[in-house]
Amino acid sequence: MISTEQEMLKAKSRSRSKKTKVYISGTWDLFHIGHLNAIKKAKEMGDELIVGISTDELIRKYKNHAPVFPYKDRFEIIQSLKYIDKIVTQQELSTVEQFKDLDFDILVVGDDWKDQYLEGIEWIKNHSEKKVVFLPRTPGISTSIIKKRLSHA
Repeated sequence: MISTEQEMLKAKSRSRSKKTKVYISGTWDLFHIGHLNAIKKAKEMGDELIVGISTDELIRKYKNHAPVFPYKDRFEIIQSLKYIDKIVTQQELSTVEQFKDLDFDILVVGDDWKDQYLEGIEWIKNHSEKKVVFLPRTPGISTSIIKKRLSHA
């Protein structure tokens, strides 16, 4: 687990003979500055950024509600960002099989997942050649905050 920015930079430069692949995934619903900050920080950690976008079905399964914007719209938004090298559809939360297939070096996850068990995250923690970085959330903004503000408008 990487805890400081200096350690993240070391991870990025550890082997220039091999490109460092970084993976971050999310719902990316009601796209806001916190989402952009996470994607930009993830891109800074490596040479190639892979972004997973959760399907509508996955969101319903683990958040117990539908996203505001459907997958195809969220895909269009994410696809337009200059920081992203590859987009994948995320149909399950953090599985070992998914992570093996993507073959990335650094997993970037929001720090709200730090104390939660996810199979893929635990698998990565047990592989010394891979890293997990828990990013702090951008203060004062989240999809939940936006929804709350809109409901009181």
